[in-house]
Amino acid sequence: MQESSVNEVKFLELEKKVKRENWKRMWFRFRRSKLSMVGLSIILILLLMAVFAEYIAPYPSHAGLHIAFKNAYRPPSFEHILGTDMYGRDVFSRIIFGFRYAFMMIGLVLSLVTPTGVILGLIAGYYRGTFIETVIVRLSDIFISLPPLVLALSIASILEPNIFNAMMAVSLMWWPWYVKLTYSMTVSIRNEPFILAAESQGASTLHILFRELLPIQLGTILTKVTLDAGWVILIGAAISFVGLGAQPPTPDLGTMVSEYSKYLPEYWWMSLGPAASIVLIILAFNLLGDGIRDVFAGE
Repeated sequence: MQESSVNEVKFLELEKKVKRENWKRMWFRFRRSKLSMVGLSIILILLLMAVFAEYIAPYPSHAGLHIAFKNAYRPPSFEHILGTDMYGRDVFSRIIFGFRYAFMMIGLVLSLVTPTGVILGLIAGYYRGTFIETVIVRLSDIFISLPPLVLALSIASILEPNIFNAMMAVSLMWWPWYVKLTYSMTVSIRNEPFILAAESQGASTLHILFRELLPIQLGTILTKVTLDAGWVILIGAAISFVGLGAQPPTPDLGTMVSEYSKYLPEYWWMSLGPAASIVLIILAFNLLGDGIRDVFAGE
């Protein structure tokens, strides 16, 4: 009995050591890609700016309802890096606060759709050929058959225009893609020997789904999550651009582009900053996604 306990402890220690070595190896692969490190660095910097916006923004009060017409339409200068808007608000300060809403959109949408889509995809793939699979797959097919942006705009138009409902609209049109991804991977490995062995040993369905099937798919899912972050920002910005998302004076990047585009081309700096910020976030997450894909491709 004592010898068995000692062996079990040694096995657990060995397992922890192997996991640490795996993480080190994956981090080494990720670091080899300079562009991926650039993407990660940009995301971390923008995230810190979003979290500490009140302390980093030169004019924190300009994020809300601030009016100073004597400072309106000022071009970029040392005092206002990206100029001021039609109300005299500092554009750079509003962009920093806009990052906060952008990361809120990414975090909420992906935290809702990823677990939902992955779990439904695992269940549908594991119970292939049953009524459960038919219901889940057909329901996701209905949502996927509609253009994502049109569906999101349709949902947002029914709800009250605000940032929270814009997030809900994006979430409702995004989950089927994770269902299809996870479903296809689960079906392809459903009858592999290690799954059949687990079933023959009496493993529970939950064990098979989350301990046998899910870990194999984790790399692909994480890659999709990082790549989708850019699309979430883009769809959210489109919803705000047509007036169905965050409402002024909320410093949402899409809303700012919509507001400031009316003053093009004379006051070009007003739209340039928010639009470039959207492009920067999308680019950073795409670079990060490429790095994560390369890491798991080597496993």
